[in-house]
Amino acid sequence: MPIEIQPSPAAVPLADDPSVIAIVVSEYNDNITGKLCKAAVQTLLDNGINDQDIHVVKVPGAWELTFATQLMIKQSSCRGVIALGAVIKGETTHDQHLNRAVSMGLMQLSLEHNKPVALGLLTVNSLEQAIQRSGGNAGNKGEEAASALLACLKLANAIRYV
Repeated sequence: MPIEIQPSPAAVPLADDPSVIAIVVSEYNDNITGKLCKAAVQTLLDNGINDQDIHVVKVPGAWELTFATQLMIKQSSCRGVIALGAVIKGETTHDQHLNRAVSMGLMQLSLEHNKPVALGLLTVNSLEQAIQRSGGNAGNKGEEAASALLACLKLANAIRYV
């Protein structure tokens, strides 16, 4: 019978680990990204992460998420990064190129540094869709990204002890 490894709540005492969780957030569309960030911070706090262990790094736009994530993830004290932004489709296809590049860059950083990077980049067709995904009917993707990061940290810890 194979051994199943699951990130149980008891797998890692996240609150007892004094290292940093970074939230890198775009200031562009800050009426949306501010709500994503607030929800991500609250999710971390609700899960026992100390407020002094949460570092919020603001960048001008989605394009800069990868640069700041790279700076943070290279720090030995950083456990993982939550990247938050909102790209709303305009009249051209710039959003597709931006979304693809940022998503792939963040994934590559996670793999290169063996630390989780949670993607909270909204890629939407309208402001209304962004509003719905930042605390409206579709939930809050900042909260979801923070939960995903915590799950990855717990999983990584569980695997270390196998």
